[in-house]
Formats: sequence, structure tokens, C-alpha cells
Amino acid sequence: MTATLELLAPFTGPAIALDRVPDPVFASLMMGDGLAIEPLSSTLLAPCSGAVAQLARTGHALTLLAENGAEVLIHIGIDTVKLEGRGFRPLVAVCDSVQAGQPLIEVDLDAVARQAPSLQTMVVIANSDQFSFPRRAEGLLEAGRSRFLTLAAREAVSPRESAGGPECRGEATVRHEGGLHARPSALVQQAAKQGAAEVFIEFSGKRANARSVVALMGLGAGENDRVAVIASGAGADAALAAVTAALETRSSAGHAAEPAAGATPQVAGYLAGVAAAPGLAIGQAVRLDAFDMPLPEQGAGIAAERVALAAALGKVRDQISSGIDSALRRGATAESDIFAAHLALLDDPELLAAAENDIAAGCGAGFGFRRAVRAQCAILAGLGNQLLAERVADLKDIERQVLVALYGEPEQGPELFDASILVAEDLAPSALTRLPRGKVAGIITAAGGASGHVAILARSLGIPALVACGPSALALGQGQTLVLDARAGLAHPRPGAADLAAARAEIEKLEARRRMMQASANAPAITVDGVAIEVAVNIANADDAREGVAHGADAVGLLRTEFLFIDRRDAPNQAEQTAAYQAVLDALDGRNAIIRTLDVGGDKDVPYLQLPPEPNPALGLRGIRTGFAYPDMLDTQLRALLAVKPLSRLRILVPMIADVGELIRLRERIEQLAGEMNLSERPQLGVMVEVPSAALLADQLAKHADFLSIGSNDLTQYTLAMDRCNATLAARIDSLHPGLLRLIAIAVDGAKQHGKWVGVCGAMASDPQAVPVLIGLGVAELSVSPRLVPEVKSLVRGLSRRHCEEEARRLLTLASPQAVRGRVTELWPGA
Repeated sequence: MTATLELLAPFTGPAIALDRVPDPVFASLMMGDGLAIEPLSSTLLAPCSGAVAQLARTGHALTLLAENGAEVLIHIGIDTVKLEGRGFRPLVAVCDSVQAGQPLIEVDLDAVARQAPSLQTMVVIANSDQFSFPRRAEGLLEAGRSRFLTLAAREAVSPRESAGGPECRGEATVRHEGGLHARPSALVQQAAKQGAAEVFIEFSGKRANARSVVALMGLGAGENDRVAVIASGAGADAALAAVTAALETRSSAGHAAEPAAGATPQVAGYLAGVAAAPGLAIGQAVRLDAFDMPLPEQGAGIAAERVALAAALGKVRDQISSGIDSALRRGATAESDIFAAHLALLDDPELLAAAENDIAAGCGAGFGFRRAVRAQCAILAGLGNQLLAERVADLKDIERQVLVALYGEPEQGPELFDASILVAEDLAPSALTRLPRGKVAGIITAAGGASGHVAILARSLGIPALVACGPSALALGQGQTLVLDARAGLAHPRPGAADLAAARAEIEKLEARRRMMQASANAPAITVDGVAIEVAVNIANADDAREGVAHGADAVGLLRTEFLFIDRRDAPNQAEQTAAYQAVLDALDGRNAIIRTLDVGGDKDVPYLQLPPEPNPALGLRGIRTGFAYPDMLDTQLRALLAVKPLSRLRILVPMIADVGELIRLRERIEQLAGEMNLSERPQLGVMVEVPSAALLADQLAKHADFLSIGSNDLTQYTLAMDRCNATLAARIDSLHPGLLRLIAIAVDGAKQHGKWVGVCGAMASDPQAVPVLIGLGVAELSVSPRLVPEVKSLVRGLSRRHCEEEARRLLTLASPQAVRGRVTELWPGA
């Protein structure tokens, strides 16, 4: 290894100390030590010779693996990943060999400067703990000529070599809540990496390198345990003090939230969570996070596999660092701490040394890395410490990210059982829709909420789902037989023969009841005192519409058009949209359809829109605000909607309206477009009541709207100021909160002043306990998932509208959702 390496200036411009750049991740040296520069030239030059180990897809960053082993990360500008490659033209590819001074990336400085917070370029040594920095440049530099950084390799001091050198010993008490799990171990690692000394921790007859997070976790040291600290070599005294202080610094475990008020009570032997989609199922657990993609055992050569692994590690490092950056900007410190622990795991010397040994023996990089991770997982799982066992999920998450970076996403997903219960930290809607519906019996997630998109999708597909179960969900094993009772918010992880027999009998009973309700599903839902309630369906496409008709739906109460826009590289054009909307109308056999204009932003990301970063996306560009911000896209969708036939069966619904001015603006635009298209008829226009101001101003909105539709998911989160995607709060986000019921009452009363009807299209409409309350408040339409139509119709037919009205007004005086649900159970025990 070359003892000293000179890095040349990558751009012409003034040098800047790294701790002065306007980015907390780089300024805190979380990514490693180095130097920054303000570019005045437009071509990034290689600061040294080496190989391109990583090149960002967007062309804004790359990592060079220098001949002396230094990992030189160059990141052009601040937040430039959001530019999606605009302004960057890479001149090299991954695995290319480059010479010092060789052009690497062409940069359009003017274009990038107009769109990014800063052009300041960071040159960071990702493995900076292995080097010292005798010289850092100052002042104005010339690209490819001026010396920028000087790296000097630190002498590695093995325990054997340091035995004769200065050695210090001491003891420390582990003060971290939960002991040395991932995040406290990462803090200890950072302290140990500050100097050249070797530091080891001893506990219960085991010794761990203090620079290795996995080795530290493998000690199994718990809170208040006494450990020995041994430091040797240069700076041993300072290293001993720093590591001891890190061990004795109190921190919260943060691994699981306290049970929220109103959460499903814990039952011994059961897994408890929040019921996101009702139902009962028996199945075998399929751990989506434990899927083993096939890997080549033999490598393509030691040098090639080393470069490939370095490139993959660099790519994942960038992804995790972006996650840290985003979390810090949002003030999500717990999230950033988790990402920081993952970053420490990624650079763990024990893992990398084990993978390197396999590569040196001829194995593939992925095979070696997986073996290293699995060996550490086995150690942690065998310690008998639940908190450390939960950290196995962190290691496997790192494993999955590195393997995907090496080989791409596997073409074939996990093998499913005939009745599979999907188990994961969380699920993306696209992950669920890619799996065969016939083999998915249920869903269990550690995170998520009852109003999230997977929950909505699960309800529409009739798949029982239990969410926000916490880390205990990730202790379920692949193939483990489960009984999932989402109705009760529980899952039995180890059912006996009697439990299985009882569950099968109950499933057959529920199926018989479903068949009975389906037999009368096509008949209207009329209360015992003669009031007709329309029962519609929430859908995403024409297939859902056909399923709704098959289950007796009276109409489509909500078509979510964002499913046309997500998981693609560009927006659908007018013809594509019209075809999709027309297909829905054609599938309805004369029934009406409410189609909502695009609702993205918040937790629904559409990458090609380039929405600006927001500290609180749920309160930023969402719904019609996004439409007004992208008027061409809104006009394309409105023209596509106005092109369907017949328009008399179309009802356009507008999301996130906050006041009447927005509604008037949109109606005027529809009139202009309809005039340009020479249309003689107009569709009805409705307002989605999702924000409290819309409910409070319902009398004004109803004057200009044809109907109102309450989006209970968002209205609940905005009324209660609780993020519907926050698993910690999931059990407290209850739509039967008296505050929300009062807003609904105000909205219905306001609409009545102008003779307009009000529907509900959120999850609340599918809640059997909410149905009599909504009918009592004056709601005329309930829009639910297709498979729930027969059940909701059957429920409505057993209610008296007059009785519901009398009791609903009394419910508004209660103090909590628990009190409301208790009273509903007394009044309507069948609900």
C-alpha cells in the first residue's frame, strides 16, 4: 500500500473546510473527513488514479477506489440528487480505470446553480479512519494542478503488535437503554475511530473490536452491565476516555414505541397490532425481507469482485446518507439515528474482513457478503436478548441493499405458499399488487397505519391486514403457521390443533354469512324506515369496477387516478387517461362514477413531478394544490375526463380543497375547457372534504359544488394532528373521535342548506361501527371496498334512520372515541 497519496484539485476554485459546507451530513463528517471546493470550472477531473467504484445514477457523485485503498467520494453540489441528472454528463462508467487529471463529469454550472442550494463540491475519504491528513489546501486552486489533499496511511496496530506498546485498561458501565444494540454500538464505534489506537471491549469472556458494530452487539452487553475497556498504541489514554464516555452516555433504545392509548391490548402469546383490513385467515408466514435471491458462488476474479463490492457499498452508502440528510432536514432525529446505525454497519470492519476473505478464496462478492452477514445474524439471534435479536432485521436490510446494488432487483420474487401471510417491516402498494392474489391470505407489518395505502389496498382486495405490530412481527419465521384475526387486532404465532380447528370453523361460518349477504347484494340498501343509502365502491381501475358490480355496488364512489401516475417515468397522456376512465364507465353497466383528480404529494410520491423538498409534506403541495402548481398536467387530466361518454354519468371530485375560491377557480377552468371542446353537457363537480376548513365552510362550498364527499382518512389526520403513516400513532387515529364527528355534522348541515348530498369515501365508511353513526349524521352515500358492499348493505337494511339520527347527536357530546365505540356497541351490537 502506498504510504502517502496526493489528491489534485478536482475543479478550479477556492478550497472550503468541510465543516463549513451547508449540509449537516457532510459538515458533521458523518460521511468521512475531507475537503470541499467551490467550482469555477465545468469539468470534474480525477483527483488521483484508481478505479470508478461507484457512479450515481443521476451523475452528480462518484467514488474512486485509489491505488492505496482510499475510497474517494466526490459529491457535486448540495441536494443535487433531486435534479435527476439534469446538468450532469458522466464521461466514465463503473469499473473504469482512470488517471489523475482525467475528465470524469461535465457539469452545466449555470443550470445546476439555478436549481440547487449550492455548487460546493465535497471530496470525502469514506474510509478516512484509515488515513491521516498532513495537508489540506487553502485559497484558490487550479483543477488538475494544485495539490488538494494529502493522505497518509495510518499504521495498523494489531493486538499482538501493540502488546509491547502503551496499553491502558479501565471499566465502564453501559448506560444505554437496552444495552449495546445498533445505535449505541455505532456511537462507541465513532468514538473508537477518532484516533489511531486499537480499542477492545471485553464482557462475559468475549472480546470485541470497538470499531465493529456487529462485534460490539455480539457481546450481548445489557443496560447497567460492567465491561472492560482496553486501549493500546498511540493515543491510548484519549481513546480509552472517549470510548468509556460513549459507553456511559445515556441514550434511549427507541426500538419500539410505547403502546398508544386505544391500541389493541396485549394478550399473552399473541402478536397485537392495529386492524387495517378486517378478516380472519390461516396461513404460513412469508418473510418478504428474508427472501434469498440466488447468487453466484464463484467470483469473476479477485480484483473484479473487490471493485464490484466497493461500488455496491458506495452506492448503498449514498442511499443511506441521502436518507440521513432527508431525516435531519425534517427534524426526524430518531429516523436519522437509525440510518446512521445502518451506515456504521455498512462500514463494519468485521463484516468487510469476512467478505474479503471469501473473495480472496474465489467467491463472488455477494456470496461473501451474505455469508458474513448471516454469521453475525446467527450470533445475535443466539444471545437470548430480544432487543439484539431485533437488530438482525437491520443486518438483513443492509444485506438486501448491498445485494440489490450488486445484482439488481431479482426478477423472481419470493416463493409463496397456497395461503401466505406476508410479513414485513412495511409494504409498498406496488409490492402487494405484484403478488398473485390467490395466494395472499393476510398481511402483518411492523410499521404502517390503518389509513396507509397498503391498508386501503388490502381492504379493497379483501385481505385481512394487521399493521403497526412493532418489531415483534419481524421475529416470525419463514413458513411459520399463523392464525391472523385482524378483526380483533391479533395474530396467534403458534396455534395448536384446537386453535386451528376453531379458526377454520369460524372462517366457514363467516363464508356462509358472506354467501347469504351476496345473494341479496344487488338489491338497494334501504333502512327499515324507508331511507335509501347508496353503497358505492372505491376503486383504482376497470377491473375493480367490474368486481364492484359483481358484489352489488350502486356506483363508484371514488376512483383514485393517482394509480395511473405512480410507478412510471412520465405522466400518462390525454388519450391514455381517457381510455382508462372510459373503461371504468363501460364496466359499470349504466352506473355513475366519481373520479377524483390527481392527489399526489405527502406520502404519495411521483418522481417525475420534481416536487420540492418540504419539512412537512402532508401540509405542502397536495391534491388540487399540486394541480394548480402544474396547470398543464391538470388541464390534460380535465380534458381526458371531459372526453368520456356519457358525461351525465361522470362526477369529478376535487381533493384537498380548503376554501371556495379554489373550487370556483377549478369550475371556471372546466367551463373553459368544455367550451374549447364544444361540449353541450357538463359532469357534476364535487368537493372532497379532507381538511377541517372545508368542513367548516361546507355551506359556502355546497353553493358551488354538486355534492360533497368526506375523505375520512385525511380529515382524521388533520383534525387530530396525527400523521396517518406514523405507526406509533396508528392505534390513536380513530375516525369515531367526537371532534371528527362534529366536523362531519357541520359539513352535512352546510350541504343541506343548498340541497346537496354528502358521501363518505374514506376507511370510515367501511367501519361497521361507523355506519349507523354516519347515517345518523345525514350521510347519503357510503363508498367501500368491493368485497364489503354486501356486508354494508346488509347492515344498512337493519337500521332505522330515525333512531340513528337521535343517537348520533348524543354521541357528539361524548369525550373520546373509546366512549363513542362503547356506546355504539350497546346501541347496535351487530355493527
